[in-house]
Amino acid sequence: MTEAVVAQPETELVTLTVDDRTVSVAPGTYVVDAAKRAGIDIPVFCYHPKMEPVGMCRMCLVEVGRPAVDRASGQPILEADGKPQIQFAPKLDTGCTVVVSEGMVIRGYTDKVKEARDEVLEFLLTSHPLDCPICDKGGECPLQNLTMNFGPGKTRYIYDEKIRLDKHVPLGDLIFLDRERCIQCARCTRFQSEVVDDPVIGFSERGRELEIVTFSDPGFDSYWSGNTTDICPVGALTTADFRFGARPWELKPVASICTHCPVNCNTTLNTRREAAAGGKQVVKRVMPRQNEWVNEIWLCDKGRFAYQYTEAANRITQPMLRKDNKLVPATWDEALVAVNAKVKTAGGKMVTLAGGRLTNEDYFNIKKLSDAAKGQSLLHSGIAGGDMVASVGLGQGSNLTDLGSGSAILVIASDLEEEAPLWWLRVKQAAERGATLIVANPRRTKLDPHAARVLRYNYGEEAALVHAMLDSFSPKRPDQPESVKRLLRDDALKAAAQEISGAENLVVFYGSEGTDLATSHSLASACANLLIATGHTGRPNNGLVAVWDKGNAQGAWDAGLRPSESLATQMEDAAVLYIVGADPAGDDPQLAAAVDGAQFVVVQELALTKTALAADVVLPAQAFTEREGSYTSGERRVQRFYPAVPALDGTRPDFAITAHIANALGLKLEDKLPPKIFAQIAAGDEAYRGLDYGKLSEVVEQWPIIGRADVYYGGTTYDNSQGLGVQLSSASERGQSPVLSFESPKETEPAKDGLLAVPVTRLYDRGNTVVPSKLLTDRLEAPQVVLHPEDAEKLGLEMGKPAKITLNGQQATVTTHIDNSLPKGTALIPRSLGLPINGPVELKVTA
Repeated sequence: MTEAVVAQPETELVTLTVDDRTVSVAPGTYVVDAAKRAGIDIPVFCYHPKMEPVGMCRMCLVEVGRPAVDRASGQPILEADGKPQIQFAPKLDTGCTVVVSEGMVIRGYTDKVKEARDEVLEFLLTSHPLDCPICDKGGECPLQNLTMNFGPGKTRYIYDEKIRLDKHVPLGDLIFLDRERCIQCARCTRFQSEVVDDPVIGFSERGRELEIVTFSDPGFDSYWSGNTTDICPVGALTTADFRFGARPWELKPVASICTHCPVNCNTTLNTRREAAAGGKQVVKRVMPRQNEWVNEIWLCDKGRFAYQYTEAANRITQPMLRKDNKLVPATWDEALVAVNAKVKTAGGKMVTLAGGRLTNEDYFNIKKLSDAAKGQSLLHSGIAGGDMVASVGLGQGSNLTDLGSGSAILVIASDLEEEAPLWWLRVKQAAERGATLIVANPRRTKLDPHAARVLRYNYGEEAALVHAMLDSFSPKRPDQPESVKRLLRDDALKAAAQEISGAENLVVFYGSEGTDLATSHSLASACANLLIATGHTGRPNNGLVAVWDKGNAQGAWDAGLRPSESLATQMEDAAVLYIVGADPAGDDPQLAAAVDGAQFVVVQELALTKTALAADVVLPAQAFTEREGSYTSGERRVQRFYPAVPALDGTRPDFAITAHIANALGLKLEDKLPPKIFAQIAAGDEAYRGLDYGKLSEVVEQWPIIGRADVYYGGTTYDNSQGLGVQLSSASERGQSPVLSFESPKETEPAKDGLLAVPVTRLYDRGNTVVPSKLLTDRLEAPQVVLHPEDAEKLGLEMGKPAKITLNGQQATVTTHIDNSLPKGTALIPRSLGLPINGPVELKVTA
């Protein structure tokens, strides 16, 4: 008999035997999971380790034996050799619903069990089409694999009596359903209702007529729909981008990172050489890669489907120079000579503006160049506080999965599902485990139903609310503004403050809903104060998290780049304006005018954006799919990604382009190997000290055990063999005592004439990395204004009707939306939809 020693949390373990192998697991573990920990696979269809069991498919039937107990004495009955006598149940049990008990004995491969599995598979195949050669799931299909391993090999069912159902049913524009292939395991419907609280699909009819239907309009209207195709154990659910596109065994998997938001989900890019692309290697699909500290095994649909911008037809593949007021193709030498000549003579008036898609290595070289030119290195972002996150951010060893009873989470000024979906999911699950979730927002969000307390404030009072919390359990400051004093009279706020103060762990997420840079800084400072005052810094599962508007904004802050409140003025005054991975002209007409006002503009970009079209020199950069690098997430976890496809001819990585420009100043920067640049980062930044690409590539065993060899258990998510990343230490962990800040909260002035427009974030915006995704076209938000019903009535506007707005001097026609949870007198304007809004501003609306 072999004994499996399994690492478990510090608790009294339960020891049992599975097919002659002894294993010790935590109380409450199901037999299927205990067997998995012991290295024994019990086949399943309906069971998934991330969901509650239902015992529907019966594929996991096993023999369960328990120690026999003398009813009179209550003592175990022993055999002659002194071992407990094992009493097996007369019938088989479902291994996914039976909880382990001390001394239990499981038999998973006896003749009785094998016969039952034969029958289950034979029954499933009676209504299943035998179309494996043309099925998209072929090669990674649990039903196919388990039929080969456990099936009878023949059927008694009459082929002509097989049921015929619709085969190409669009549940929505992203997911297709083949009703003949569905085995009614309910994994997809349970995932949508139990895991992501989005029950937009379900079962209809009964018996052999049972089928999956969508309840939403548009169909399958969820940010999480792609995950159902990963966990579907057959070929019933397929994604619109991959169906009939390739066979799984043709694909090359490459580890990567999602760059759309600060979660930095781990992904696998599946690539293959494509005839339709002229024989080039292309990305065929994006799959989740397991990282239980980041995204677990899930992806949002934006991360899954919005990758086509890397292969878009408008990619730049040759430098361009402005001649006779037109951009014309040029060689790299010609372009760099022109740029270098201007950089040499900039005389300290070089302004660098970097976007949030760049890597840590790119930011390092950009900052070195800017410092050498005695210029300014700016970050194109609307959120402040990265320095405070570095000081009191999450401690090393943090994992949102560890938060439960005794922990508290504050989410303020953030519609978390729209801004960072995986954080929304993990925070929701922490609340379900018993964590005290406090949501503070002027309006209703999807996180509200899961919160223990919901706090309301007026837009512009974000920092005031946190100051009121501080004043509720600390000496009152007489100079606090009236908003703080008013909020302090709220009993719910005082109760929330006490729960935060008494919590064992506290994590604070702050976003950018309704804020500009000044109020964002004030909010970040207040949140840092809250953590310091309550003693929730410098240890795991405690700290500050910024819900950044860019994927690697924290990495940019760590490199020394900063956003600016006077960005337009600084850009306009620049002798050389060097813009890397940002499109300010496309975001804001005021910034477009600033670009036009700069003396010489260099744009380093993937595609011909509005900013690139206004440049004097355009330099073609490589996409993240074509190169390697590292990112730092909002939780300050540094992770690396790998090149998936060959770089387009004529393009260069951003760090290399910057290094070539630096030659003009006699500055030697690394232009070939990102690991060498990362070594310089580690040498110069105390938080990164001791790190290298090797450490970022290290992995440990994760639970649940996900692998491509047993796709029936966890789905087709990829296991992680290329790196889990490393979480950075905060300054407070390194012994640098954080200091309370006593600055008064900055507040937004109310609108004098009209409505107060405030910016919010939508997941499906119209940014340059999203619009090229044809799959998401119908889901992209239209330019809109969101009003309170009474404000809409006064203006003569109705839901869905057009409205004319005047915003920052610009006029536009938008669609009217109504939200009765909004404070009266305010209007929501989503960012990145073509409307110029960077903070609260007065708005005029007419029908």
